[in-house]
Amino acid sequence: MKVLWIIALLVASLFAAKLQTPSMRYVASGVVTDMVVKEELLYVSTDASRVDVFDLKSGKIVHNVQIDKIKDFMGDEIDAKIFSVDVVDEKILILSQANQGYRRVYVYQNDATRLIIDESLALSIAKAKFLDKNTLLLVLLSDEIISYDIAKKRQNYRVSASASKFSDFVLNEDKTQVAVTDESGDVQLLNTRDGSRIKTFSGQNLDNVFKIDYKNSLIATAGQDRRVVIYDVNSSSSYYKLSSFFVYCVGLSPSGVLAAYSSDENNNVTVFNTITKSDLAVFTGNKITLSKILFLNENDFLVASDSHVINRYKIK
Repeated sequence: MKVLWIIALLVASLFAAKLQTPSMRYVASGVVTDMVVKEELLYVSTDASRVDVFDLKSGKIVHNVQIDKIKDFMGDEIDAKIFSVDVVDEKILILSQANQGYRRVYVYQNDATRLIIDESLALSIAKAKFLDKNTLLLVLLSDEIISYDIAKKRQNYRVSASASKFSDFVLNEDKTQVAVTDESGDVQLLNTRDGSRIKTFSGQNLDNVFKIDYKNSLIATAGQDRRVVIYDVNSSSSYYKLSSFFVYCVGLSPSGVLAAYSSDENNNVTVFNTITKSDLAVFTGNKITLSKILFLNENDFLVASDSHVINRYKIK
């Protein structure tokens, strides 16, 4: 019995030794809802009517963009939650909460914030990203996808990705394709030029997918069914790794060789090799449910949760 206890302690200590803590922390002005990186700047959207811009090296906020507050059902002024943020050239795209449950879209440039879409269009936009500096890709809660021309103020096309409720979408590196997922667990791969369907991936996630990533022809999904799924777009092959808890988010390294996912009820993150399927390490230090994982390179990644804090980790 004593020998078994010693072995158990050794195994526990070896596992604990693999737990990696954050190398750096960024503290936002509100609860973090989305984040993107351009060059050495980290753009963070929050629920406090504000986008914070951090210097990645120093961890300090070097700029922020404030948007208008909204009124609640009692007529009181409250902060507008910002749902997503994106950057192209010198433009910052901001999707925020609006009055009456709808959404507003702003573009910030040269110290000026311009309202592109307001609540009068009655669009329940779940996420918005740039296709280029003049074109937006909007996805509605109904899983409809809209390509929107900023200058002409009109829709280029509007298509339905599926009949299920939208969960998440991600663009590939050159923004020619968008991978969309929903509560069905399926992934729809569409052409962003005209909204035509390229391929459907199904059968691996059996329930709602929370988050999705797409790098170097690999798609990764994070599922309510405790599965993190890897799809190879070129070969259509796929596999999944089973977690002990809901997989709330997932992220791929630029090469697609590494994947990170929320792997247990303690909000830890496991990184594994997508080729060998072997786990590399477990990263700890997140106190609340994870919302986004973003790789900076093959060695560093960021983890946001439903809090003000973003943790940065080094793999090696």
